[in-house]
Amino acid sequence: MESNTTALPHAEGAAADEAAAAPARRRAAGAGPFPARGPAGGELLDDVEETAPSAVGELVARARVAQGAWAEVPVRERAEVIAKVKKRLLARAEEIAALLHLECGKPIEEAALAEVLPNADLIDYWTLSVEELLDASPVDLDPLAYPGKVGRIQRAPRGVVALITPWNYPVAIPLRTIVPALLAGNTVVFKPSEVTPRAGALVASLFEGLLPDGVLAVAQGGSDVGAALIEAGVDLVVFTGSVATGKKIAVACAERLVPTSLELGGKDSAIVLGDCDLERAARGVVWGAFTNAGQNCASIERVYVERAIADRFIERVVALTGQLRAGVDVGVMTTARQAHIVRRQLATAVEGGAEILAGGAPEQGSLAFPPTVVRVEREDTPLLREETFGPILPVLVVNDAEEAVARTNASRFALTTSLWTRGRERAHALARRLRSGVVTINNHGFTGALPAAPWTGTGDSGSGVTSSPHALAELTRPRFILEDRSRAKSELWWYPYTPALRTIAFAMARVRGGAGWFGRVSALAELAAAFAKRLLGR
Repeated sequence: MESNTTALPHAEGAAADEAAAAPARRRAAGAGPFPARGPAGGELLDDVEETAPSAVGELVARARVAQGAWAEVPVRERAEVIAKVKKRLLARAEEIAALLHLECGKPIEEAALAEVLPNADLIDYWTLSVEELLDASPVDLDPLAYPGKVGRIQRAPRGVVALITPWNYPVAIPLRTIVPALLAGNTVVFKPSEVTPRAGALVASLFEGLLPDGVLAVAQGGSDVGAALIEAGVDLVVFTGSVATGKKIAVACAERLVPTSLELGGKDSAIVLGDCDLERAARGVVWGAFTNAGQNCASIERVYVERAIADRFIERVVALTGQLRAGVDVGVMTTARQAHIVRRQLATAVEGGAEILAGGAPEQGSLAFPPTVVRVEREDTPLLREETFGPILPVLVVNDAEEAVARTNASRFALTTSLWTRGRERAHALARRLRSGVVTINNHGFTGALPAAPWTGTGDSGSGVTSSPHALAELTRPRFILEDRSRAKSELWWYPYTPALRTIAFAMARVRGGAGWFGRVSALAELAAAFAKRLLGR
């Protein structure tokens, strides 16, 4: 996934001084890391105040102070506070959609359906279920081996969470972490992408007046601000973005022993089998490839279609792609940098023999990249190997499902895969063989909007988890509490170590399976005698 350019913490010496001085020079020049105009119509955008890297440490320090008190607020009360965000979100639905259209180039309908309504469900899910999900769970202890002892596992908050998010879904993606993180008793310092700082500020504004000071803070800026945030002593870094940046963050956090949750790139495939509902498969694949102009880590960037239906399927996909309306169904690309990557991958594929069946690269400098369908014979091209993150749909014909699964699994990415078939049992059998963290049957890419379903991958797609109770494993840590209610003055394993204790240890090993039936009977007799001696201190 393409994202902000958060880098490794700065080098020492002159390089660090240079990096620290850069934001001040930009502000003095009346510029900054933020786009001044929208990608769709070139409209002037509101100014955004950049956070100085030197100020990030103070934000984290305030979050640290606030976290202790916030964690002491009963979970139910925290949920009642966060639940109020839902009404604010829905009341500002048109404002949010309009801003996302302006700042990202999304169609209004897409912005509302992807970034407003699912987040209302998200808030409902977490605020209604979090109390139960955070409940302490008992640990079964053998009453003979551990008499009078009771154990429970609590979910303790991590502490201060650093959240660094991308520009492609700048409202939805942050809320998927902010909501459960706050409910779990963490505080959050949130760095939105420098491409969409206004959407980041809007997300924070949904919580204004609801939270104590320092519980949620926003750090606006580029890579220097992200690096300063990682350096500032946080307890968890949650990052969604590119593989290259994710690896740098992983290294920086490893040096500090700070845990990370990383959701990175995707090269998602659709496997279209000969027994599929061809019309549904074609429509689903077209939407899965071109929604958000393909700027989605779950975009379909590879289609493997069985030879038996390949011609009919490709013909229908090309026809449906031709019906998509520029600026209505498919928005513009958000950044010139990403448009250049897409253009370059397409050109390389064509040079290698790929055939453009619909669309094609726009004129140089244009962000209005048309939905493009490409028939590809070879996979040794960046269009099939690297994340594209744009509106390109490569189609490859395969002999059967076995070949499609093998090719899908050969990728270094493994986020989502869709299977298109009428054979349910076959689909589930194939799904079990896929490496992907999410597999959908006869649908694609929308499950990130399901708050009860985990969103996760493996390989270069990262290993972080958002949504579902599994996300709490990222946002909390287990704390085991053991209470001893026994009235004994000593424990069997306490000092002094005596010959009787040694006899007890080895006799217990025989009783628990280290000897045959007669050996166990003999060991029980030894235990009785040894326990009597132990009680006498021998």
